[in-house]
Amino acid sequence: MGRYLTVRFGQALIVLWAAFTLSFVLLQALPGDAILIKFQNPDLGLSAEQIAQLRLSYGADTPVMTQYVHALVSLLQGDFGLSLQSGVPVSELLSENLPSTLLLALLGLIVATLLAFLLAALSFLSPFSWLRAALQSLPSLFISVPTFWLGIVLIQIFSFQLGWIPVINPGPWQGLILPTLTLALPISAPLAQILMRSIDQVQTQPYVAVARAKGASRAGVLWRHVLGNALLPTLTVAGLLLGELIAGALITETVFGRSGLGQLTQEAVNTQDGSVLQAIVVISASAFVVINLVIDLLYPLLDPRLKNSTGVAL
Repeated sequence: MGRYLTVRFGQALIVLWAAFTLSFVLLQALPGDAILIKFQNPDLGLSAEQIAQLRLSYGADTPVMTQYVHALVSLLQGDFGLSLQSGVPVSELLSENLPSTLLLALLGLIVATLLAFLLAALSFLSPFSWLRAALQSLPSLFISVPTFWLGIVLIQIFSFQLGWIPVINPGPWQGLILPTLTLALPISAPLAQILMRSIDQVQTQPYVAVARAKGASRAGVLWRHVLGNALLPTLTVAGLLLGELIAGALITETVFGRSGLGQLTQEAVNTQDGSVLQAIVVISASAFVVINLVIDLLYPLLDPRLKNSTGVAL
């Protein structure tokens, strides 16, 4: 197991380095100049010499490779640098905005998982073929709905038409209901699709027929024999959906005007604040890598066949 963990951690570090390098190259290739965007404002009254001095102090005129090495070394030391627009450390901006986004993403993942399990269970237990077909078609509908459009529709229905959830100055938990649903519905679709297909495949196995022959109820067969063996493909998809979950959280925050990484990203893109954008990319990649690493380590616990005689995952 120690060798397996070492290899997986090494792969995770390579992925993080690649994400950092690619984002650095793309940010360098963006047209425009963030320093000029901020300081070349006539209202500031800065001369060309003063702007040149500012560029020198920010290291904007140093060779690109020097900037890359400096940024990489600073990152390894836990320093994301300074925000060009706000003039405060990027880590301070992240500490202010990250908790809100993490809460929304966590709630969205929980609701999406519950919806996926509910749809799959109802589809398996339904005695009517027409109802089963209708339930199996819902994920295709959910996944085809754009996140921003779904958020606007939910606001129109539940806030403006029904008046159940206020949009202006909602309570701390009221303000999470519609954003969570907006984020969860599209994410639940692929989870439900994979889980339904896995359940259909597992229920054809001989041990399921034996359990039914012994008099086990359909619900008992689902919870005791089918669901556990159908989880592995769903876990794989859940890990791959993390990127979509984070992206959906950023869009959802923008639609609902919530403070978080979404608003911070939008402001950083508008002002080309490279340090902030670089930090957001690294954090998103880190979350993706950690979640997938945890899922890989859970596989042998859910299916002992994935272990060899020495307990190392194959």
